[in-house]
Amino acid sequence: MPNKTRLAVLIDADNASAAITEGLFEEIAKYGTASVKRMYGDWTSPNLGSWKKVMLDQSIQPIQQFAYTKGKNATDSALIIDAMDLLYTRRFDGFCLVSSDSDFTRLAARLREEGLVVYGFGEEKTPKPFVAACDKFIYTEILRADATPEQEAAPEKKPAAVRESEPQAEATHTKKAPKVPVQFIAKILDDISDEDGWAQLGALGTNIGKLRPEFDPRIYGFRKLSDLIKGQAAHFELQVKGASPTGGTVLYVRNRPQ
Repeated sequence: MPNKTRLAVLIDADNASAAITEGLFEEIAKYGTASVKRMYGDWTSPNLGSWKKVMLDQSIQPIQQFAYTKGKNATDSALIIDAMDLLYTRRFDGFCLVSSDSDFTRLAARLREEGLVVYGFGEEKTPKPFVAACDKFIYTEILRADATPEQEAAPEKKPAAVRESEPQAEATHTKKAPKVPVQFIAKILDDISDEDGWAQLGALGTNIGKLRPEFDPRIYGFRKLSDLIKGQAAHFELQVKGASPTGGTVLYVRNRPQ
């Protein structure tokens, strides 16, 4: 059944890379339907040339905003004004703000005050206040690696026999994955578990997202939260207990007794 959640996608082209576009909209499709897709920038600038093809491919509406004064970003103001106009139409369930700029922190907070869900998309350098102001924040380095691996520097070719003998990497991006925050996860499990120490995996993911909107298993080299938990078998136990109303299995997790 398709997700009927209506989302407005607003992209700050000055603070986002065109290389993320395919992965970006694949990610957004997990949360709802991109009913509005707008991108803001000064399209007379050669710096935004890489966006022109993806605008056509993804049917994104470009919004022209001239840089009236050097050193001042008029694009941010145009995006914020449009966001508020769209908010007051009451036609949307959430917003996707694509930028690494902390100037959108208050906008994200204001949209959430109105009961709308805010998904943020930005680079890992995005200031913490903007990340925390969103319901969920996805680092675009993950999307770029998933969506456009051909744009990365091609590795030196090896003989076929050597390539076939090499194990396949499970991480979604090439740089070394950070350490999994085991203690953080363990503390949440302690807070939400039943008397036997078990908690639904879905509840764990929900509570993690409330405290750390930027948390994503892919950052640590795992596709899903269940894979991350399995990968930390020294700390956690994962079991299937019963079935969901839709027929799927229900996973439970607990801290492994020491």
